[in-house]
Amino acid sequence: MAAAEPLVVAATAAEAAHVPDGLRLVLTGIGKVQATLVTALAVAELRPSVLLNVGTAGALDGSTGLHLPSRVVNHDISAVELAALGYPVVDEITIPGGDGSVLASGDTFVSDPAVRDRLAERARLVDMEGFAVAAVAAHVGVPVRLVKHVSDQADASAMDWPQLVDASARVLGEWLRENA
Repeated sequence: MAAAEPLVVAATAAEAAHVPDGLRLVLTGIGKVQATLVTALAVAELRPSVLLNVGTAGALDGSTGLHLPSRVVNHDISAVELAALGYPVVDEITIPGGDGSVLASGDTFVSDPAVRDRLAERARLVDMEGFAVAAVAAHVGVPVRLVKHVSDQADASAMDWPQLVDASARVLGEWLRENA
């Protein structure tokens, strides 16, 4: 049996546009449900050595550049309320070897400054798939690395994502060339 290889996981073809040839890639689609489903099926079939979740993120605190989050939180689940009802849920996952940043994942496209400011109390970055990929990895015992490039400031600039994504994809592709 061949040695396991990394699996690059991205939500969209635009974010994965510069993934180097030869790396295994799966596109999940947007959001936590799609990311969970497609990542789980890919892991079951391909048995990767590590999941490399690459993608864009909105900055909640004015950050720019590339980030390797050390923690990811599921920001749009009522964890406190569910725990009070006797149904505790995992809403935070630690990612070993990160850069100290925190990523908030949710099924909400963040472009509202009020939402951004609320999320900034808990995280530096926001995306829509990182928590799902990390949750699959944790469940099946596969290491994960979240690699996020800031494309916007999680405000009105988020609506410019289609024009900004390629610049982020180039940075993500370079990171993969150097680290995958």
